[in-house]
Amino acid sequence: MPNTDNRSANIGVVGLAVMGSNLARNLASREGNTVAVYNRTYARTEELLTEHPEAGFIASETIDDFVATLAKPRTAIIMVQAGKGTDAVIEQLAERFEPGDIIVDGGNANFNDTIRRERELRERGLNFVGTGISGGEEGALNGPSIMPGGSAEAWETLGPILKSIAAVAEGEPCVTHVGTDGAGHFVKMVHNGIEYADMQLIAEAYDLLRRVGGLSVEQLVDVFKDWNSGDLESYLIEITAEVLAKKDAETGSPLVDVILDEAGSKGTGVWTVQNALGLGIPVSGIGEAVFARAVSSKPAQRGAVRSTVTSRPKAPEVPDTFVDDVRAALYASKVVAYAQGFDLIVAGAKEYGWDIDLGALAKIWRAGCIIRARFLNRIVDAYATKPDLETLLVDPYFADAVSSGEDAWRRVVGIAAASGVPAPGFSSALAYFDSLAADRLPAALIQGQRDFFGAHTYKRVDKDGTFHTLWSDDRSEIATTPSTH
Repeated sequence: MPNTDNRSANIGVVGLAVMGSNLARNLASREGNTVAVYNRTYARTEELLTEHPEAGFIASETIDDFVATLAKPRTAIIMVQAGKGTDAVIEQLAERFEPGDIIVDGGNANFNDTIRRERELRERGLNFVGTGISGGEEGALNGPSIMPGGSAEAWETLGPILKSIAAVAEGEPCVTHVGTDGAGHFVKMVHNGIEYADMQLIAEAYDLLRRVGGLSVEQLVDVFKDWNSGDLESYLIEITAEVLAKKDAETGSPLVDVILDEAGSKGTGVWTVQNALGLGIPVSGIGEAVFARAVSSKPAQRGAVRSTVTSRPKAPEVPDTFVDDVRAALYASKVVAYAQGFDLIVAGAKEYGWDIDLGALAKIWRAGCIIRARFLNRIVDAYATKPDLETLLVDPYFADAVSSGEDAWRRVVGIAAASGVPAPGFSSALAYFDSLAADRLPAALIQGQRDFFGAHTYKRVDKDGTFHTLWSDDRSEIATTPSTH
């Protein structure tokens, strides 16, 4: 049935599952927006119209009618499952759109797909904007953190619309034009990787305080509430207290004791680690978080190993300061995770030719998104002071935070190892810090080994050039490139 609504929309949403519906409602609630909606199954569209007549949506049963309702330059946000479904919707719109029109992908797409799609649509005269949207269902409805890529031309039209629906932190909308083509989805990928690390570190803190520190779940609720009033204040700390406080209706036990200890994951955490490896950036905190979820999801292996273990280490006595020690270790490890994530963004920007403002990113993560936290203001300050910061770990504030918590951090990692309680996030973060702080690393031996079996050569500390030892001959050293000395 043709659309008989004579109004036109400045923005359209395709895909009306929970995220798409909430985003459409958010858009419609902001002054100046008229929202067109379309879903492959019209019953879902009808359901949205019935439940939210106040939104004043312009609804269409067909893609042709949907496109006809959009004012020029036509702008449509796709909120469908990543992959072939996204490509299919993009092509449907591209066949009907005209040069200068804008297609926005608001899903968790792989940034490589976004680069490809942007290039293909640009050749057809269309703007394609890969956009990271963080905050889950609540954020989509009430104000997410938004990370769009795409062209400056597209941002001119899209920017005011996205600013109207974004979360607000200290009077500023949590949206910025991240960079061209796949920059927005790349940054959203790294955001999610940091989220993995942050959640793992909080889980390790909980586990150590409960299993080694002997705190009850009720006591842990108070601990996390207290932490959320200090420098650890964040959305994830806040909801940790709420999850721990929840009782299971059937058993009366803490819900956390009823939930199966197998954590799932989606693609973004894995993508973060894979791309970090390709770019040569150590994101060990994110990697350990991804691997920890993988281990948790191997019940057969876990059961098999448990069956061979006859005893476990007895937890040592912990100091009276153990809760404060764990807090300090959590904060220091969190700093490392963010530092590694920002290192990856810097490397990605260099590799793909994006001009990414790191301080602006930290600003838009202060509200609306899952990793929103008080200390993001410190990151904003760090990059405002020195935009080319080598690593967050050398910013005076963060360097002092790590230094002041270092002794506690080491105590916690040592107690975890002695107790047999896994703390891969804490441990890997400390090892990363120690690696950066070391005067000399055992990589020298590795280079010697590589030269021995593969003639990979090595450099020396006392003169320029590249060298090789004739291991299979007289073991004399030869210069493979001339030394300037």
